Amino acid sequence: MHDVIIIGGGINGAGLFRDLALHGIDVLLLEKGDFSSQTSQGSSKMLHGGIRYLENFDLALVQEALEEKNLWLKLAPHICSERKFYLPVYNWSKWPLPFVRSGIFLYDALSHFQNRPGGLVWREEMLRDFPTINPQGLKGAGTYYDGIVDDHKLALECLWDGELEEKAVALNYKEVTRIEERENHTRVHFRDLLTQKESHRDAKFIIYATGPFTDELLPKWGVPWTSALLPSKGIHLWIKDDALKLSGPMVLQTKDNRVIFVIPQRHAILVGTTETPVDQEMFNIKATDGDVKYLLSVLKDYFPTANINHSHILNTFAAIRPLVKEDTGQDRGKTSRFHRIFRPTNNSYVLLGGKYTTFRRMGQDVLKELVPRLGVAYRDHLTLNPLRKTSTVGTFTDTEVSAEKIKTTIRTERVRTYEDLITRRLSWLNPPESYKEISGLSRAEIEKLIENS
Repeated sequence: MHDVIIIGGGINGAGLFRDLALHGIDVLLLEKGDFSSQTSQGSSKMLHGGIRYLENFDLALVQEALEEKNLWLKLAPHICSERKFYLPVYNWSKWPLPFVRSGIFLYDALSHFQNRPGGLVWREEMLRDFPTINPQGLKGAGTYYDGIVDDHKLALECLWDGELEEKAVALNYKEVTRIEERENHTRVHFRDLLTQKESHRDAKFIIYATGPFTDELLPKWGVPWTSALLPSKGIHLWIKDDALKLSGPMVLQTKDNRVIFVIPQRHAILVGTTETPVDQEMFNIKATDGDVKYLLSVLKDYFPTANINHSHILNTFAAIRPLVKEDTGQDRGKTSRFHRIFRPTNNSYVLLGGKYTTFRRMGQDVLKELVPRLGVAYRDHLTLNPLRKTSTVGTFTDTEVSAEKIKTTIRTERVRTYEDLITRRLSWLNPPESYKEISGLSRAEIEKLIENS
């Protein structure tokens, strides 16, 4: 019998798994798809405090996120890096320059001045460094520092780090089919989606880290549950790096009061995100034509001479944020990113909400209560150590990947499909089907290696 079974292999599940493993606890993680293949791969690839949350006076959240951002920049520099962000201000902008400057100072103060200091740049400098930006009504820009991250890899490397402990195992492509409450434990029934083999495991405690799927899955499994989520769909575009001339990442204030990030990285430019209700199947959700059209229209407003269109798009992706319902309304853009913990039964926990950046702290709030129930003292310093096992292929360091590295990745990183390899182990930006050969290995050869691994 396991001490704990975690259901859900996104960033929250991965953080919980690592923390439990470091405490020597017998833990099993089950994920329906590949690890980090849903919400946790659909972020804006940032570690950030959330400067826009200052407007909602979520100061405690921003401070916590900034502390975590600066921690991960130290713990995982191979998959995180700090960048200077520009927030252009126009005469129609919601936030005028003096307000932006004050906000940036507060942002830096909430980081305990661990951020590199931000400031202002004036119109002439912006036009020089961003030659395609719309000059009409431009006043200048605020500047501040945040982090960018490979969101797939951070979740994966937390799992790899946890699995270095002998009592910790994480399994992907395991779909939970039934939860059976027994006298002193819970039995979890699951099926391997690739082999159709059915199994079950028992545990003293269950943690549901099922994110936006929680409202759907828990009642289906017979877990006492009342709807708690206000799911929000966010989409991003990867566009060609020569589509815009940028000196750094930008934060665009739209005329409908949204915030869009434009972030050059990995020989491409990431554009997003949106905040819209969910009106389609959530698992493996895709961007719609309307989503793409909206982001292209924002780029056209800010960069009218760049003529960005569908031909510049390398790929698109979408994800669902598991926002927790509040009594104050249904505005997804203003819904708090604070997390919440639920106890549907005496031996189960549900972790919902929050931000990608704060996953470690979110997990600690669960485990500070759960771990002592297993007779173990909770030690919150254990997760402050660097990750001990990194991915075979580095996100920012490996510009060319050898056939041997491909084989090692398949053998050691739980690759079970071609998409797992392309999208999450290599973190390549184009759709998996566009890669017919990698480092001299054909797709058929790679799929055979995966089958035999």
